[in-house]
Amino acid sequence: MPQTILIVEDDAEIARFTQQLLEKEGFACLHSRDGLDAVRQSQVHQPSLIILDWMLPGIDGLEACTRIRKLAGTHDPYILMLTAKGEEFDRVIGLSTGADDYLVKPFSPMELVARVRALLRRSLRQEAQSQVYRTLHFTVDLDRHVATQQIHNTTEDLDLTTTEFDLLATFLSHPGRAWSRAYLVEKLWGNDFFGEERVVDTHVARLRKKIELDPSQPQFIKTVVGMGYKFADEG
Repeated sequence: MPQTILIVEDDAEIARFTQQLLEKEGFACLHSRDGLDAVRQSQVHQPSLIILDWMLPGIDGLEACTRIRKLAGTHDPYILMLTAKGEEFDRVIGLSTGADDYLVKPFSPMELVARVRALLRRSLRQEAQSQVYRTLHFTVDLDRHVATQQIHNTTEDLDLTTTEFDLLATFLSHPGRAWSRAYLVEKLWGNDFFGEERVVDTHVARLRKKIELDPSQPQFIKTVVGMGYKFADEG
C-alpha cells in the first residue's frame, strides 16, 4: 500500500503540480484547499504526511497544524510546512506549532521529494525497531509509541509530537551522552535534510516545556556549550 500524503494548498496550480510530482514517486495523494478541511481530512483519512501551506483561507496553516496535533487518537502524521516567508523568525513559529520540517517557496521538485522521503523514512526506521528505553523518571516504548514520566510515584503520559517523541527516544537511548546538533539532525531527519541545525533548538525548547519543572533551568535536557545537548536523569 502506498503511503498517503495530504496536500493542503489553495493555489490550484501549485496543488496540481505537487500532486502529480508525488504520484509519479509512488505516493497516494489527497488534496484540501483550506485549513478546516485539512483538519477534517487528517482525522478521517489519517495520512502519513501532510504538506501544509502557511497562508490558507479560513484558518491558516499554523492554526491547522495546532489543531491536527490536538486530534484524539494514536495517529500522528508528519507535517511539512510550506511558506513564502523566508525569515528565520517565521520558520521558528511554524516549527513551534508542531510542524516537523519547513520548505520555503519557491522550492525545487527534487528538494520537495527529498524532504518528503526523509520524513517518511523516519517512520519506517521506527517500525523496524522493537525497543523500550527507561531511565529513572522516563519510559519510551517505540512499539506502542508511548512516552511516560514518573514523578512522585505517579506515572503520567506525555503528550508529544512525533519529533518530540523521536528526540526523547534518542536521548533515552544513551543517557549521559553528548549529542551534537548535526548528529541529532541526521538522526531525526536523515542525511538529506536541507534546513539549519538550529531547528533542533526549537524542538528541544518545546520538549523541555513538557518534561521540565523549570524549562529555564532544565534538570534533564542539559545544554552542552558549543556542541548541543545531553540527557541526564540521575535522581
